Amino acid sequence: MYGEAVALGAGTVLNALATGVGSAFALDAETRARVELDDTGTVSGDIVEAPDGDTRLIRRCVERVVERFGDGQGGHVRTESDVPMAAGLKSSSAAANATVLATLSALDVSVGDDAAVTREDACRLGVQAARDAGVTITGAFDDASASMLGGVTVTDNTADDLLARDAVDWDVLVWTPAAQAFSADADVERCERVAPMARLVEDLALDGRYGEAMTVNGLAFAAALGFPTDPAVEAMPHATGVSLSGTGPSVVAVGDRTGLERVRNDWNQREGTTWETTTRTDGAQVIE
Repeated sequence: MYGEAVALGAGTVLNALATGVGSAFALDAETRARVELDDTGTVSGDIVEAPDGDTRLIRRCVERVVERFGDGQGGHVRTESDVPMAAGLKSSSAAANATVLATLSALDVSVGDDAAVTREDACRLGVQAARDAGVTITGAFDDASASMLGGVTVTDNTADDLLARDAVDWDVLVWTPAAQAFSADADVERCERVAPMARLVEDLALDGRYGEAMTVNGLAFAAALGFPTDPAVEAMPHATGVSLSGTGPSVVAVGDRTGLERVRNDWNQREGTTWETTTRTDGAQVIE
């Protein structure tokens, strides 16, 4: 009983901490999960990039799927990722989605629009597991849906409802400083104070004005969470949109390659890592 799947990292259009409505877009950065089920009744896990890392989320994803579709199986889950951890690039959502799909595959449960489980429903299983594991404040359905479905999504995280989904075709530039920031540690009260700006961002996103939405979001939440706005200001003349991603510390800029090369020249002067990628519209996939 073996399954394998990949899911995508994502960048932020709208942080859901202020109002419960969020928006994110899928990046070409993958997390792979391999799940092998057995009759032990207990689940173990490991993370290739963090041998001593917290595996509660991926183990709980296996347990959630088995509780619903299995017969008390245990087993082992192993994840390996291109998505930096605790960098605001939805590494937890990608790991959860990949693990859920791999477990469904191991149980021979089909996933698809006309299958036993839709990809939205599979995504919700991972969101529930994230809440169980205590690794998210909002449930992160915005991040998880972008990772699972591809493109850009707008969601109501209080009800796990998908409000909109759209295809986008951007080049993406990411600056990630060395420091990590765990979303569960974010100052929710300060984020709630920027709710008026979050509602404006929501209106922009639902109107398809994703670049403007990102930039307003980035300025508001960088201020609320104590991150510098200088990287965003440097990118504004050359990018379609730029935002603090998640609760940081990464900053993502989207647009065309020529404009983002000019941004990269500035961001390369900063400590940390600057890297290029693109958006993805295909979402998470079962491999085996």
